[in-house]
Amino acid sequence: MTRQDQRLVGMWLYVCCALVYAMLALGGITRLTGSGLSMVEWQPLIGVLPPMSETAWQELFIKYQLTPEYRHVNHDMTLEGFKGIFWLEYFHRLLGRGTGLVFFLPFAWFVWKKRLDRPTTIRLGGIFFLGAMQGLMGWLMVKSGLISDPHVSPYRLTAHLGLAFLLYGWMLWSAMELHIGADGRATGRAPRDFQRFSFWLVTLLSVTVLSGGFVAGAKAGYGYNTFPLMHGQLFPDAYWDLQPAWINFFENPAAIQWDHRLMATITFFAVVGFWFAGRHAAPPPAVRVALHLLLAAVIVQVLLGIATLLLHVPTNLAWAHQVWAMVLFTLAMFIHFHMQTGNSREAWS
Repeated sequence: MTRQDQRLVGMWLYVCCALVYAMLALGGITRLTGSGLSMVEWQPLIGVLPPMSETAWQELFIKYQLTPEYRHVNHDMTLEGFKGIFWLEYFHRLLGRGTGLVFFLPFAWFVWKKRLDRPTTIRLGGIFFLGAMQGLMGWLMVKSGLISDPHVSPYRLTAHLGLAFLLYGWMLWSAMELHIGADGRATGRAPRDFQRFSFWLVTLLSVTVLSGGFVAGAKAGYGYNTFPLMHGQLFPDAYWDLQPAWINFFENPAAIQWDHRLMATITFFAVVGFWFAGRHAAPPPAVRVALHLLLAAVIVQVLLGIATLLLHVPTNLAWAHQVWAMVLFTLAMFIHFHMQTGNSREAWS
């Protein structure tokens, strides 16, 4: 690949990253407003057009009335109310299709024009496959809420969220490697300890995000709405209520919320420690700015999480807490990339 091709592919991947981020943001609103189960059929290749007549709307509404969510939760919903939740899920799926096209069509063109080398072609093919699996997981998640329980499986919801972050992270790293790395300015990597620290920080953030997925899936944020204690207890009595013991980590709201609080606290102090160590290590200007932004971002994220909890999960704050997690993840990935590769305009002192 020529340097120009690398830059071009990198910039295209940045656009795809922005679309995945928008998917996460819209998906958060869809989940929080209870709109995700409004479309009861999966039509990945057709069904792009919404209902175009009153008859078509009535047919879709009748299908929705057969779901457990309608029977147990929204039994008094009118057609107009159904339209309100339908449009959010519709646009979420439409954005998913659009993101797939924005990725696939340029990818096919690059391959056809032989603008990609073999390793890049394989990597981008893997990213496309992962994106397809993400769409499939989204449907499997929705399907879990259409059988008997009017709520989606927390396991599938967390898998859907985790795949979104994995897809975004892989795409972002590839974009930076191609676009920034194309300059050939690898002027020196960070000290080995900082490389390891940044890697484990990204890992810790990812685990914390996954624990947040279980909080959302089990609706664990609606209980124990006090902080820092959980109804006056440092460790809730209900933590080990379920049997076998391991299932508490994934299905017991008390345990899930406590675990997320613990992971968030560890992540916060890890970022603070990373910032203190990094600012004295004379990093390149871009990394120094990113370190400051990372510290500010983790403070905002913690405050959003606490406010969401204390105010009994208002939609706007819960949505901001989810969306801001991706900002935090992006900054951590950016820092880790520069520390790992040394692709900066200036070296570490």
